[in-house]
Amino acid sequence: MSVRAVVCVPTYDERENVEPLVRALGDVLDVERDRVLVIDDGSPDGTGEIADRLAQELPWLDVLHRPRKEGIGRAYLAGFDRALETDAALVLEMDCDFSHDPADVRRLIAACEDGADLALGSRWIDGGGTENWGLLRRLISRGGSLYARVVLGVGVRDLTGGFKCFRRAVLETIDRDAIAARGYGFQIEGTYRALRAGFRVVEVPIVFVDRRVGESKMSGAIVLEAMRQVPVLRWNALRGRL
Repeated sequence: MSVRAVVCVPTYDERENVEPLVRALGDVLDVERDRVLVIDDGSPDGTGEIADRLAQELPWLDVLHRPRKEGIGRAYLAGFDRALETDAALVLEMDCDFSHDPADVRRLIAACEDGADLALGSRWIDGGGTENWGLLRRLISRGGSLYARVVLGVGVRDLTGGFKCFRRAVLETIDRDAIAARGYGFQIEGTYRALRAGFRVVEVPIVFVDRRVGESKMSGAIVLEAMRQVPVLRWNALRGRL
């Protein structure tokens, strides 16, 4: 049977979350047609070993081991390459820490099956939002999305979100090897490249919930990388390099 969707889940020190998330995805996916790919960046806490144990039990789970942490962008690109080795029609990305509700995976898949080329789980459209965030974090996230939207000249309201469903053709068309951002700027660049290639991008409202256990991977360096990358993307687009 053909693979409908592969859900890519990058992990680094997520031993408390990886098993509950994988099992939650098993409850909402059609495991006869869908697969989950855990991409572990050499977690020293044993996350990769837990994922391997689960893969022995769950035939729809695969694990990709990478030797070291190189940023979420590099992890996703490795996951996309592995997913495209299958005949999957759709490729998704989501966090491992339950910030993204596994039940919303079905809504993103449905949006692509209804005609979207890229479905984004969006916090900043009607019906979307966040839980357990302080004022400063909300301002940084909203401000970052607004900054990117204005500089790039696009209408997508949540450019920094990391909960997405791509049609296979999008990932095959955009130049994945040229994506420079390693951190969360990767999310902006991937969506912008899809828009520049003429693909239809749809935002699906979601509520983003701050992680329950473990430590956030967000840092000031990641934010600065994204801020620097946005005008570079616009400049390259104006010069026909994107």
